[in-house]
Amino acid sequence: MVAEPGGPDDEKPQSDEAHSAFARPAGTDRPAAPPEEDHPTSEFALPAGLTPEPQGPGSGPGTGSASGPETTGSAFALPSTYSVRDSPPAFTPAHGIPMVRLTKEAPWQDRMRTMLRMPVAERPAPEPVQRHDEAGPAVPRVLDLTLRIGELLLAGGEGAEDVEAAMFAVTRSYGLDRCEPTVTFTLLSISHQPSLVDDPVTASRTVRRRGTDYTRLAAVFRLIDDITTVEGEISLEEAYRRLAEIRRNRHPYPGWVLTLAAGGLAGAASVLVGGGPLVFVIAALGAMLGDRLAWLCAGRGLPEFYQFVVAAMPPAAMGVALTLTHWSDVRPSAVITGGLFALLPGRALVAGVQDGLTGYYITASARLLEVMYFFIAIVTGVLLALYGGLQLGAELNPEARFITHDRPVIQILASMVLTLSFAILLQQERATVLAVTLNGGVAWVVFGAMARTGGLSPVAATATAAGLVGLFGQLFSRYRYTSSLPFITAAIGPLLPGSATYFGLLGVAQNELDRGLASLSTAVATALAIAIGVNLGSEISRLFMRVPGAVGGANRRAAKRTRGF
Repeated sequence: MVAEPGGPDDEKPQSDEAHSAFARPAGTDRPAAPPEEDHPTSEFALPAGLTPEPQGPGSGPGTGSASGPETTGSAFALPSTYSVRDSPPAFTPAHGIPMVRLTKEAPWQDRMRTMLRMPVAERPAPEPVQRHDEAGPAVPRVLDLTLRIGELLLAGGEGAEDVEAAMFAVTRSYGLDRCEPTVTFTLLSISHQPSLVDDPVTASRTVRRRGTDYTRLAAVFRLIDDITTVEGEISLEEAYRRLAEIRRNRHPYPGWVLTLAAGGLAGAASVLVGGGPLVFVIAALGAMLGDRLAWLCAGRGLPEFYQFVVAAMPPAAMGVALTLTHWSDVRPSAVITGGLFALLPGRALVAGVQDGLTGYYITASARLLEVMYFFIAIVTGVLLALYGGLQLGAELNPEARFITHDRPVIQILASMVLTLSFAILLQQERATVLAVTLNGGVAWVVFGAMARTGGLSPVAATATAAGLVGLFGQLFSRYRYTSSLPFITAAIGPLLPGSATYFGLLGVAQNELDRGLASLSTAVATALAIAIGVNLGSEISRLFMRVPGAVGGANRRAAKRTRGF
């Protein structure tokens, strides 16, 4: 049965749960209010009996006085201690912080180099130019592609800063922000942090093999240019496919052409220092024999040090043999000097000095150490041949270096042939051979005009000519959107200190250490002048280029990581 409303079942007493827990129990009275003086006061109130100090006439706004009522000042009023003249400088400049837009307003090398030289806090967010799915870019694959591209560039002889700029360009083109590439002589690494609260993703790759192929280097630069271009849609799969094709491509010149180029380089260098047609042929034969012996040692797995030792011996041995035959119209020193021109590591020297000048000291130290090993190998091979000739009674004339041969037209042509042969040895594209040949001829004209016609110091003349080589090389590379190495490396061939190196080694072999060390010091100074001149010319060319996002030339970021203090 259901109880009717209003019946006796509805008259149950209320339970205790129906009463408030804070209700006063029955039978208790409300306590009396405390007296007025027991009320708590503010902790900022003045104690009883203390009066505020009177304010002087120089008091600022918002302060009270003993005689008048208290006035309220503005919260935006300047403090009394503020002075406009002594105020600190503002953090943001008057023209604001420039914004760098990653559009194709300039070559990607300049854009990425500008980004690398900016503080991390001032780098703008990336503007992805390559499309990807809604899930975002595949971070591990992008990092792997970046490392593979950087490996080809570093193995091809590019400077550390240019390799970092290329890696930075690839990651930003695929939409990865907060990426930091790191380049050393044998190790590449890159780190990506998705956000400030996520763990970073780091990948690395070791460069184990190095080769000189500027055609492959130019192809990698074209791939990077297509990736960083808005018009070219290069997916990750397409980039991997093109990179695999670049790796599989064969060299543009066969081995026998490279051997002939080595002979042409040595023969042209011998004519450059005063040799004739017969000297050209003998120097070419010696260089080709040394090149074949070096290839044989490489096939047997010998290190490069011993390859250089073996390659340096045939030209020196032929020069000693000519001395023993007592031919009066043949200069043995020109034969040996021509062979040295084909072996001096000018490319590695320029790259090492450039890395040092741009702040990559670890990579620069490793490159210069490699140059030192190669130079010691050349010295060892030449000294072995010279010591053997001296034991057989060969009379090498150290005064031959003072014999001048003024044949400007022949020497200009010889310098261009030398540059052409050097370009073939570097496996350059046929489209760039003519430009670098002309660049080498201009370098020799400038050197001859300053050192031989003007009577200036050969080291200063070499630095000036190398600076023009670097300047023109950068301009050519910006015109073709490619690396500057194909337009620079071969062009410095006529400036290499082959003659000073030979006479320094001859002095050491004849126990005339003072004269030998002086000549070797001149050779080292000339080599450093070449490297510094090339780097200076490249930097001068960038001074006149519009840097993306910069307001003026003064806002161009420096390459140094420290200020020296």
